[in-house]
Formats: sequence, C-alpha cells, structure tokens
Amino acid sequence: MNKIALRLAIVALFCAGFVRAQVSEKELLKKTEETVSKIKEEKPNGWEKIGMFTFLANQASFDNWLAGGQSSIAGNMGLKYDLNYKSDTWTWDNKLNANYGLTKISGQELRKTDDRFELNSLLGKKASGEWYYSFFFNFKTQFDSGFDPADNTIKISHFLSPVFIQFGPGMMWKKSDDFKINVAPATSKVIMVHRHFTDLGPSFGVAQGETSRYEFGAAVNGYYKFNIMENVTAENILNLYTNYLENPYNIDIDYTLNIVMKVNKYLTTNFAFQTIYDDNAFAGFQTRQVIGVGVNYGF
Repeated sequence: MNKIALRLAIVALFCAGFVRAQVSEKELLKKTEETVSKIKEEKPNGWEKIGMFTFLANQASFDNWLAGGQSSIAGNMGLKYDLNYKSDTWTWDNKLNANYGLTKISGQELRKTDDRFELNSLLGKKASGEWYYSFFFNFKTQFDSGFDPADNTIKISHFLSPVFIQFGPGMMWKKSDDFKINVAPATSKVIMVHRHFTDLGPSFGVAQGETSRYEFGAAVNGYYKFNIMENVTAENILNLYTNYLENPYNIDIDYTLNIVMKVNKYLTTNFAFQTIYDDNAFAGFQTRQVIGVGVNYGF
C-alpha cells in the first residue's frame, strides 16, 4: 500500500508540475502578445510622414426616363498629409487638409461643391502623465471663388479671402495620435478679407471698409479616430471657439465626420459630413456632405 501511495503521490506531483508549467507558458505567451501589441501601438521617436491623395467621382445619367431627372457628373479631389514628431518629452503634430470639388448638371454651369485648405500644427511639451503644455496654430482658407447662396451672380469670396488664423498656448491631453483634446484659454483669432468685399458692408465679421478683424477668446479642439469594424474607420474633428471681446456665450462650432470604408489598397468608399456655425459668416448652420467611391494613392 505504501508503494502504491508513493506512486500516486509522484504522479500527482508530476501532474501538478505539468499544469503549473502549462499555466506559466500561457501567462508568458499572453505577456509576450501584450508586449508585441504595445510595441506596435507605440510609434518610435523621431519624424513620421504619411500622405494620401484621394479622387472621388459620381455620375448620374438619364435618357427618356419618365420619372424625371437631370444628368450630372461630379468629382472631388482631396489631399491629406501628416508630418509628426515624437520624443520622450516633446510631441509635434502637423496636418494638412486640402479639398476641391466640381459638379456639372445638365443645362447648368459648372459649380463648386467643395473647397478647403487647412493647416493645423500642435506642439506639446510633456507635463505629467498624458498631459502636455501646448501651443497650437490653425490656418484656413479656400482655393476658388464663392457666391451668395441666394444670388449666384454675387461673388462673396475668392482665393485667400477670407483667411482665418487661430493660435495660442494651452494644455493638451493626448492618449494617442488618434485621441487628443487641446484646450487653449488665451487664443488669438484673425480674420482677413480683400477690401472689395467690405466696400458696401461687413464681410465674415470684418467691418465695412476694413480688411481684417482681431478677436481674443478660448478654443477647444478635439480629435478622435477609431475603427467601427474591420476596414471601416471613423474620424471625428471638433473645433469650438468663443470670443471674449464680443458675445462670449455665442460659440463658433466646426465639426467634421469622415468615414472611410476600405475595399483594397487603392479603392475606398468615402463619406464626409461637416457642419459649421459662425454667425459672423452666416446666421445659421452651414452643412456639406460628400459621398463617393475613392481612388487612393498613399505616399
């Protein structure tokens, strides 16, 4: 009986050791996978450059179509370029967005459907944890002439008129390149337009006879990009601004949603929605929507 008990004890010890070895192996494998995943998420220090050119097209054609309809063709070009720097104590994110689109409806003149040039720069010096002392710079303008929605013969803007510039110090909370919020309580804002747009009255908040307007206020800028599902990403960009010098409770809003559904390396389906509230330019919400199949080229 003693020999049987001894053998059973040896078998039990062997099984326990085997189980512990299996558990330790699984824990080691899990830790290894977590480490590899963390390395992939954490980008190395230094400069990183990412560029993407996109062309969206859509077309509608009608011939003897009894239900009615007008033939049309439209195209949108977009350029995104990121130039970012990272070190143990510094982060510097630079983003360029440029878009231009045209549409031609049968029986009507060629018209602009999208027009934007924007440069964002955000510099951060590590403070503690995920907080950074920051300084931001934002530049917005357009490429082509714009016309009054109520009267398409009246030109109200053109290249570099208006120009919107914002800059100021603040604090940034940055979880990752895809999730960050910057708060700048001492923001300067400058609006510039060509003099001929203010000959008869104010334009984009610039007083009659003037070419520029200065404001001082607070800005909050947020960026959040995530995967809705495999090969489908959603990019959210929110900019808020209030002018301390005039109607401080009147907040300017600029929100953009970009959804990209990847087909393969070169083809995507793109949806863009943007809404702006700025009563210096228009007493109400401005909105735009663009959807189409995109041909992409990364560099």
